[in-house]
Amino acid sequence: MDSFDFFRPPILSVTALSNYLRELLETDDVLRDVWVKGEISNFTQPRSGHLYFTLKDAEAQIRAVMWKSSALRLSFSPRDGQSVEVHGSMSFYPGGGQAQLYIDSMQPVGEGMLFQEFLRLKNKLETEGLFNQEHKRPLPRLPKHIGIITSGSGAALQDMLNTLSRRLPLVRVTLAPSLVQGVEAPANLLRSLNSLSQIEDLDLILIARGGGSIEDLWAFNDENLARAIYKSRVPVISGVGHETDFTIADFVADLRAPTPTAAAELATPITINDLATALKNADTVLNGTITESIATRSYQLELKNHDLRRLSPIQRVNNAIQTLDVLHERLDRTIQIFLQQLGFHLQHLDNRLETLSPLSVLRRGFAIVNDTQSGQLVSQAGQTYENQSVQVRFVDGNVPAILHPSNQEKL
Repeated sequence: MDSFDFFRPPILSVTALSNYLRELLETDDVLRDVWVKGEISNFTQPRSGHLYFTLKDAEAQIRAVMWKSSALRLSFSPRDGQSVEVHGSMSFYPGGGQAQLYIDSMQPVGEGMLFQEFLRLKNKLETEGLFNQEHKRPLPRLPKHIGIITSGSGAALQDMLNTLSRRLPLVRVTLAPSLVQGVEAPANLLRSLNSLSQIEDLDLILIARGGGSIEDLWAFNDENLARAIYKSRVPVISGVGHETDFTIADFVADLRAPTPTAAAELATPITINDLATALKNADTVLNGTITESIATRSYQLELKNHDLRRLSPIQRVNNAIQTLDVLHERLDRTIQIFLQQLGFHLQHLDNRLETLSPLSVLRRGFAIVNDTQSGQLVSQAGQTYENQSVQVRFVDGNVPAILHPSNQEKL
């Protein structure tokens, strides 16, 4: 008889235990949103683009994973031995039997506090509505006067000027040079923005600089600068850093460009080539419109002529002629069939006549005997006599003969 231990805890499978551990880690409030500081080791990046490494300090280590979608947003290249600050959540990887830190953002040590301040200000301004899409002003399609805020000696300025000169050399450009990095940079940027906003015929403002670390771009995360961009009388395009860099100025501007060069391109959606092409095409469009109008009226006239021809008595006559042609064709076909049937019948009769013809008998080896004097057919032995002159007819001709009947009794 089996015995049961009702106080014994249930036996879990490995999978059930793994799922339980994963649920514990993923539902813990601290581990769902955690910042960790450590040193990278055993770093690998396979073809998939995901990052796999160990995050360690002097006394402990933990496996870490960063998916490709998050890795593409990094502004630096991680390497073994590098000290970093990472943000993510903990979970359990059943396939490897280990707890792992799943990272969604990472920066070198020293940028963590700045990034937290960035997130705090971003959330604050977003709550106030400074990033609302409804506030974004439309950009002029063909600006005549553009203001630029950037370093007067940086490569970003030359890139923008070259782009504007190539795309729309007719545009007027006013430069408001400013520091773009350092403690004094926010005040410089704000002063340049206010000076450009006072130009009455200004159509658009570009605020830009090249790429860099979060410290390098920190001036564009200034709250006063963000509020000034929001209140600017003129639409503002922000082109700060590289494509993966984001600043508060990017969020509050009317349009964010991934680079300074891209900002100049977005500022000139219509280029000098577009204008030249438009002028060249104006005559073509006008001529096309006139040609199309004439073609439409010609088509309408052709439709009227078609209706007239359709209602004309000539059409009825032609229809009657067509019907007559069909009847003639049908009659010819009927006559041909009738004649063919007659031909078959005549052939049948000819075959029967051939069968009944004496010539047919002669061809089988028989002969016809006629008395020479009377010309009568000699078909019986009783009709013969001694020295009787006869004509024997074969299939190919007649042969004369003299009969000498035997003395046997005649039938």
